[in-house]
Amino acid sequence: MSTQNTMRAISQDVLGGPEVLETVEIERPVPRPNEVLVRVRAAGVNPTDWKHRATGGFLGEPPFVLGWDVSGVVEAVGVGVAAFVPGDEVFGMLPYPFGHGSHAEYVIAPVRALARKPAGIDHVQAGALPLVSLTAWQALTEHADVQPGQRVLIHAAAGGVGHVAVQIAKERGAYVIGTASAGKHDFLRELGADETVDYRETDFTEAVKDVDVVLDTIGGDTSLRSLRVLRPGGVVVSILPVGADEFPQEAQRLGVRAVRMLVDADRAGMEAIGRLAEAGTLRATIAGTFPLTSAAEAHAQGETGRTTGKLVLVND
Repeated sequence: MSTQNTMRAISQDVLGGPEVLETVEIERPVPRPNEVLVRVRAAGVNPTDWKHRATGGFLGEPPFVLGWDVSGVVEAVGVGVAAFVPGDEVFGMLPYPFGHGSHAEYVIAPVRALARKPAGIDHVQAGALPLVSLTAWQALTEHADVQPGQRVLIHAAAGGVGHVAVQIAKERGAYVIGTASAGKHDFLRELGADETVDYRETDFTEAVKDVDVVLDTIGGDTSLRSLRVLRPGGVVVSILPVGADEFPQEAQRLGVRAVRMLVDADRAGMEAIGRLAEAGTLRATIAGTFPLTSAAEAHAQGETGRTTGKLVLVND
């Protein structure tokens, strides 16, 4: 049982499958200047979580506590924090990749990583949105500058990033094409997609042409092949930050742009996402919720690759 100075967290001592995750009792952090201590009510689980669990990724060797999404209640603030007071409901994405730690009862966040949670959504919804929404927002608005009437192709459009990207692109007035297995096409149309492509049956490079923006959530060969469907001056934004040199080289040859990005914590972006969520134009589809102590089960379900939307850990 947690005490006033400790908390439960999901940690691991070795890299591996979901079974390496365990519930541990660790010291509750104390906020430093310009930091906020948040009592976590909900925290999304993302592919980056299980990739880091298995490989160490950017974080190296464990032990570590994963989790970048957070929605919760301000417990305490550090010196100089003027934006929030204890009791405020907040949501946000911890700085990626080294700000991890939300799969716990409490987490420290830099004040500018957080925004006020929209009153019209609950903590599960708010805990599902940050990482995927910021990724899509930064890709589509900052790197691609999507404009009304543009044609936007979104790969894996029913996934975590993809399904919020469809909604953001539609909100910006784009014509949206999404790739997904046939069983998810109705879901995409409900989100507002104008056209769907079954990637299992159809080569998207033959089915789609004259695209202004491609959001690549898959990487590898998909990045390179996506360059072929762009009109002159178009852009492929890949959320996979590393890959073959041919990607930027081929883009230059074709007269288009190739961008690789990592999502970055950003209050202004979170506030924009909050406004869309409050207005009802952006909503995360919740594929499942799990108690914090069932994090391993959430990882196992996510790794099947068959979930639609987001998985979320909840604290009572």
